[in-house]
Amino acid sequence: MRRRTKILIGIVVIIISYIIINAISICSFSTKDQKCKSDIAIILGAATYNGEVSPVYQERINHGIALYKEGYVEKLIVTGGVGNGSNESDADIAKQYALSQGIPDTDILTETTSTITQENLENSKEIMDKNGYKTAIIVSDPLHMKRAILLAKDVGIIACSSPTPTSKYISLKTQIPFLAREIFFYVGYKWHRIFN
Repeated sequence: MRRRTKILIGIVVIIISYIIINAISICSFSTKDQKCKSDIAIILGAATYNGEVSPVYQERINHGIALYKEGYVEKLIVTGGVGNGSNESDADIAKQYALSQGIPDTDILTETTSTITQENLENSKEIMDKNGYKTAIIVSDPLHMKRAILLAKDVGIIACSSPTPTSKYISLKTQIPFLAREIFFYVGYKWHRIFN
C-alpha cells in the first residue's frame, strides 16, 4: 500500500507541477509585446451583443486600430461567425465599429464563419493567402496570446504577438477563470499535437 501511495502522490505532484509550469509560461508570455511591421493584424474574435461589440472585443479592436494608425500594419482582419440569437456575424459587427473609428472600408477584411480561436486563425490564413499577405500581428487579451501564437504558427502564419494593453480581464475574479481556461485549452492542444 505504501508503494502505491507513493506512486500516486508522485503522479499527482508531476501533474500539479506540469500545470504550474504551463501557467507560468502563459502568464510570462502575456506581458510580451512583439509587434513589428507586418502585412496585417488579425484581431481574434469575442462576443457581440445586440449588434454591438462586447467590451472585451472592443478593446481588441481598439488595439488593432492603434497598430494600424501607428503604421505597424496596412490591413485589419476582424474575426468571428454568427453567434446565437444574432443575424450578423461578430466580424461584420466588429467591422462596423472599426469603420466608426475612422478605418477605411478597404483596409478591413472580415472572417465571418469561425466559432473558436483555431478557426479564427485557419480562416484568416486563407484570407491572407488569397491576398498575398505573409506576416501578421495577432491581437487578443494577454492571457490568450500564448495559445494563439502557437495556433497561428501551426496554420502557417508568420506571426508575432501584441496583447491588448487595456484588457477587461484585470481583476483576480476575472483573470483566474480566464487563466484556468487557457491552461486547459493550451495543455490540451499541446497533447493533441503530440498524438496527431
